[in-house]
Amino acid sequence: MEVSSGVMYSAGVDEAVRNNDTLAHQQQAIFVFEAFICDFILAWQPKPQAQLVAHDLLFTFLGLLPVTVKRGHYVGIHASGFKDFILKPECLRAVVDCGFEHPSEVQHECIPQAVLGMDIVCQAKSGMGKTAVFVLATLHQLDPNAFPAGENQVSVLVLCHTRELAFQIAHEYERFSKYLPEVKTAVFYGGVAIKTNRDVLKNDCPHIVVGTPGRVLGLAREKTLKLDHIKHFVLDECDRILESLDMRRDIQEIFRMTPHEKQVMMFSATLSKEIRPVCKKFCQDPMEIYVDDDTKLTLHGLQLYYVKLAEAEKNRKLNDLLDALEFNQVVIFVSKVARANELNRLLTECNFPSICIHAGQKQEERIAKYKSFKEFNARILVSTDLFGRGIDIERVNVVINYDFPDDSDQFLHRVGRAGRFGTKGLAISFISSEPDQEILDKVQSRFEVNIPELPDEIDASAYMST
Repeated sequence: MEVSSGVMYSAGVDEAVRNNDTLAHQQQAIFVFEAFICDFILAWQPKPQAQLVAHDLLFTFLGLLPVTVKRGHYVGIHASGFKDFILKPECLRAVVDCGFEHPSEVQHECIPQAVLGMDIVCQAKSGMGKTAVFVLATLHQLDPNAFPAGENQVSVLVLCHTRELAFQIAHEYERFSKYLPEVKTAVFYGGVAIKTNRDVLKNDCPHIVVGTPGRVLGLAREKTLKLDHIKHFVLDECDRILESLDMRRDIQEIFRMTPHEKQVMMFSATLSKEIRPVCKKFCQDPMEIYVDDDTKLTLHGLQLYYVKLAEAEKNRKLNDLLDALEFNQVVIFVSKVARANELNRLLTECNFPSICIHAGQKQEERIAKYKSFKEFNARILVSTDLFGRGIDIERVNVVINYDFPDDSDQFLHRVGRAGRFGTKGLAISFISSEPDQEILDKVQSRFEVNIPELPDEIDASAYMST
C-alpha cells in the first residue's frame, strides 16, 4: 500500500486530563474494542489490512456517537496535534514536556499506522521528525513487563549507520520515555570495549537496543544479545545501510535471527527507486509513505546561495561570513579529515572558537564533542560528512559548504542540518571548480530549485527564526 498524502484517522485527548486515570481507562477500552474488531476481521483479511479496517471501523463508530460526547473523549477527526494520536498518556506527557505541539506531515502520515503495528517504508525530507515516529510508535506498543525480570527482554531493535546517530536516537528514547521509568534503553556501537556491552545486557536487561550493524551482529552471534523476542525492527537512514553491501549482509544476518512476526519500519530522507524494492523485501505488505518526491525535497524555509571563488580565497570569505552573519549555531562542512583539523585551528586563531568532529577521532572524543556542541558550549562546528546525515541539533540555522559535496544526495543531507523541523535556515556553498559547478547544476535540476549567487547583504529575518 502506497500513499503520498491523504486522510489519517486519529483520536483526541483533552490536555487537561493528561494525568487523569480516566484517560488511561478510556484508552484501554478503545484498544480492547479495536483488538476485538481486528481478531474478527482476521478471518478474511491478512493482518495489516485487518488492522487498518479495524482502525477505520472503530473511528467510524466513534464518529457516530451522540453530539453530547464531551471534548476529551475520542472523536474521528483529522489530527491537529500530538494529543490527537492514540498514544499512551505517558508518551503524550513527554511530548508536551519536549515542547512539541503540532506534528509534521510525516508524523501525520506515519504515526496512526505505526502505532497499529504496520510495516512502514517512509521517505521524508530532513528535519521533519522521522525519528519521533518510530520512537513514539515503539514506546506506545512496548510492554516492559512482558517477560520476567532478568530474562532476555529486548523487543525493539533500531539500527543505523553511524555511532553518532545511534547515540542521538538512544537520547530520543530517553526523552520520550521520561514517564515510563520501567523502560530501559541501551546503545551499542564499535569503538567501545565489547565487554562493556555484555555487562549492560547482563545487568540492565534493556527493552530497547539502538546500535550499528557490526557491533549488534557481533553481540548477537555470541548469543549475548538474544533477538528471539524482537517485535519491532527499525532501520534509520536505511538507504545508507542497504546501499553498502557489507552493511546489507550484516542486516540480513541480524534480520534472520529475529522472529518472523514483527513490525518492520524503514526511514530515510533519500530513497532511490532502485533501493525501494530492497527495503520492501524485509517487510510484509508495507505501507509506503513518500511524503516528498525529488522535486519537494528542498526544505521549506531554507535560503540557499552559492559563492564562486578560488580555493585560496575560501578562508578569507569564511572569515567575512562569520563576521557578517547572525546565527545561533553554524556547521561548516569540509571534504577531508586533515582539512577539518586545519580549518578548526585557523578559526580558533581568528577568534572563532569551534569544535571539530571527524572519523579520525576516537569514539569517546567524538561523542563528547557532539554533546558539547548540542549543549551550546560552542557555536561553530567543523565536520566531514560524518555529521552530514541524521544528526539533529535544533539550534543550527546556518550551514556552510566550505568544500562542495560529491553528489546531490549529500548536498541535501548537509543543508538539512539547518532548518530542522521546518524552521528557517541558511545554506551557503563555496564553488571553486568545474566539478563543483556541475554538481550544483544537478542539484538545481533534480530538486527544481534556483540557487542564486550570494548577495552583498542578507536580511537576517529570512533565516533567523523568531
